[in-house]
Amino acid sequence: MTRRRKGDLEGWERLTPSAVVAELSKYVVGQTEAKVAVAIALRNRLRRRRLPPEMAREIAPKNILLIGPTGVGKTEIARRLAQLVGAPFVKVEATRFTEVGYVGRDVESMVRDLVDVSVQMVKAAHMEKVQRRAERAAEERILSYLSQGRGRGTEEELGLKSHLREALRAGELDEEEMEIEVVESNAPRVGLLGIGGMDDLGLNLQEMLEGLLPKRKRRRRVTVAEARRILQAEEAEKLIDMEAVVSEALEKAQEEGIVFIDELDKVASVGTTVGPDVSREGVQRDLLPVVEGCTVSTKYGVVRTDHILFIGAGAFTKTRPSDLIPELQGRFPIRVELKPLAKEDLKQILVQPENALVKQYVALLSTEGVELEFTEGAIDEIAEIACRINERVENIGARRLHTVMEKLLEEISFSADSMRGKRVTIDEEYVRRKLEGMAKDDDLTRFLL
Repeated sequence: MTRRRKGDLEGWERLTPSAVVAELSKYVVGQTEAKVAVAIALRNRLRRRRLPPEMAREIAPKNILLIGPTGVGKTEIARRLAQLVGAPFVKVEATRFTEVGYVGRDVESMVRDLVDVSVQMVKAAHMEKVQRRAERAAEERILSYLSQGRGRGTEEELGLKSHLREALRAGELDEEEMEIEVVESNAPRVGLLGIGGMDDLGLNLQEMLEGLLPKRKRRRRVTVAEARRILQAEEAEKLIDMEAVVSEALEKAQEEGIVFIDELDKVASVGTTVGPDVSREGVQRDLLPVVEGCTVSTKYGVVRTDHILFIGAGAFTKTRPSDLIPELQGRFPIRVELKPLAKEDLKQILVQPENALVKQYVALLSTEGVELEFTEGAIDEIAEIACRINERVENIGARRLHTVMEKLLEEISFSADSMRGKRVTIDEEYVRRKLEGMAKDDDLTRFLL
């Protein structure tokens, strides 16, 4: 049953399609059509929550298929969308799955992975709420360890505790060493690797053994700062209600989860289904019920996939979406083609996004006291060389910029420790000198990933 959550009204006001597209544009250059598609899918989720439960149950998310070469922003769009709404998100490769009955991971494992992510997210949020209480409890435990042997409840112990508390809160004891008692599990590690559908069985056996065997305490010698971190985590674990965490996490995974299935084109088959193509078609058929809506058992409980948003992606250079089995094609009704990146796109990617490559390198070298700056001509030349290499060898889109930038700044990065206080300007001439000679046909292999 769909319930309206506390944060839904805030999300309704904040996450309009235009606002989502604007937010995605801070990190992804171009690809407006894809941004619009995911923004509408997200808005429809919020619209569904405002409907009566009986109507909401009937409305399933419209799954999206992103078609385009590598490095154009398919994964980034999906990942940033999930971050924007705080939704559980997993990325999986379709090629990692095998047909049921074969050794390897079965397709339902992606739903189990999604639930794991959801539980971690909800648990972190609950632990944040009890952080103050956990800090106080951890502080008391540290003070008890530090004042041991002074006579419990005596004036001497109380006076020492008061003095230590002031020093502890001021950070004066952070580097001091102390001994603490930490709880360890006695259960041996249990794993059942490579058996399809058995991903959680090893984990369940692990939990059973932990419940049967007594907890073992071990003394560790650590700094006060480290002790505070360990004990704070222990105290927070005690304060949260794991049943409530799991219940909320299961609902969050079902209602808000986003699964990104990459390399979907690699399980498409052309012509007759013989040899490895049979297995590919088997994976497609296994994907069908999960994407359409089914029940998946996880170690935390049963999850329905009806309202999980699935975003498929693939280059589809050797195959076409129509080479997927018809039933699976129908599960991805919204198709968006992403455009290959041109030189102007690469220029924008270097400087425009909030996590732009140029900004990253400037920040990294500033830690060594080196002031790095790029001229407009340098940016243009870097984009030109990256574009040329993409045209002559395999086109890997924006990922090519990482390789080019690393080579360009190799010498400066190596010598940065001896350049403190210097200002380095990267201009067009510098870029040509470092890269132009290496961007010829006979030397392009140095830029292959």
